[in-house]
Amino acid sequence: MKTTLLALIILCSAAAFGQTSSVASAVSQPIHIADHPLHASQGTMGTEYSLVGGGPSTYTVAQGERPLWEFGPVTEPTPLGDVARACRKEKATAKKAVVIFEKQGS
Repeated sequence: MKTTLLALIILCSAAAFGQTSSVASAVSQPIHIADHPLHASQGTMGTEYSLVGGGPSTYTVAQGERPLWEFGPVTEPTPLGDVARACRKEKATAKKAVVIFEKQGS
């Protein structure tokens, strides 16, 4: 009974607040779009600057081939069938629940 009364009071106060708040006025107002007199025009290009930072001596560029040993060992992907078999085997050997609930939820 107390919770019902509390819910009713909260509902009524929210409805009263919604009626008294003046969020939007009923009087329409025209939209004023700001005027921008400077449109796109032709001009000189800006100066070039480095995106990396510093100067050209802060980073190096090299060309050539890298040996395969720098990339680490090559691993073959495991076939999907083997992954499925391992998952099924792991599921069969997993610890089972002691208590089983017939009806869950409602």
